[in-house]
Amino acid sequence: MTKPLLDVQELKVHFPVRQGILQRIVDWRRAVDGVSFSIAPGETLGLVGESGCGKTTVGRAILRLIDATSGSVTFDGVDVFAQGATSMRKLRRQMQIIFQDPGGSLNPRMRVGNIIGEPLEVHGIVPKDQVRERVGELLERCGLWRAAADRYPHEFSGGQKQRIGIARALALEPRLIVCDEPTSALDVSIQSQILNLLSDLQSEFKLSYLFISHDMAVIHHACKRIAVMWNGKIVEHGTREEIIYAPKHPYTQALLSAVPEADPMRTRPRLKLDGMRM
Repeated sequence: MTKPLLDVQELKVHFPVRQGILQRIVDWRRAVDGVSFSIAPGETLGLVGESGCGKTTVGRAILRLIDATSGSVTFDGVDVFAQGATSMRKLRRQMQIIFQDPGGSLNPRMRVGNIIGEPLEVHGIVPKDQVRERVGELLERCGLWRAAADRYPHEFSGGQKQRIGIARALALEPRLIVCDEPTSALDVSIQSQILNLLSDLQSEFKLSYLFISHDMAVIHHACKRIAVMWNGKIVEHGTREEIIYAPKHPYTQALLSAVPEADPMRTRPRLKLDGMRM
């Protein structure tokens, strides 16, 4: 078997629940409660589930954007949680993220050229006098034009902002990108363009994706392997065909039953999970 690029074992992220004037901890919110999976080089794993199930928390904990309570994350044989500030900074070159809100993830006071060029300068990817040329290449590869570097984020549509976010993620030449609901804020026609762009970039740069979404149709299109998450845990894991066409867990079946039919004359029974327990 191919050695995994990313290996996550028993990842847990618990947030304290505080009450009272002294804000004492009275309970813990188990946002992620023992999640395990792996991603091979060049593979896309889809992490799907309803809003609030812990998908985004998993992605951010892997990148150490938030602190994990316990568990382990190994990237290409390196223990991510054991790295200090200096070594983690080097490791971040290999692990990037595309955020769900394309507008909110871009600094409105910075020009696009500076947004994309800043990580190039910080990590010394190219000489300072070549940053603008590299930014232009990234913008063109992501379907924009070089002159876009001189504009501010508010001058672009949602789809164009997401392309800028993708260009920023590509700037450091990563091997893994966490795609956190990259199409949920976009129109359907723009969604397909972004999905096709991500697919082309994966083929060109041999990228691995952790693709987080609540949309089964998007996951079906983008991923060959799927993990279904519910209440902080992965309840079912398998190939695209196994999950979409032969789901075993009641939650997966209910999730698929909620996908709307393209034909208005066809209907499917909606499954309800009232009172269901793990």
